[in-house]
Amino acid sequence: MIHQLKPSILVETPLGTGQAIFIIDYGMHQNTCWVVALQSNGVIKHFDCNDVILSTNYTYGMNLRKNKFDTKKEEVAGNNV
Repeated sequence: MIHQLKPSILVETPLGTGQAIFIIDYGMHQNTCWVVALQSNGVIKHFDCNDVILSTNYTYGMNLRKNKFDTKKEEVAGNNV
């Protein structure tokens, strides 16, 4: 099943920030596929559901902990304290 997101959702991916425009569900034995237009270059990529994080949205209080894929920066910052 393919579901078009209206409006699109701002998400974080391993390749950067983008707009999720479709979700493809192949069934209960496979992870959901997110189709994302990357903000940096407009390239359309498919991501596994484990590779997509909702971007921070202060209006609705979503992802205020700023979950990100790059944990190396946080580890380095923690070691310098």
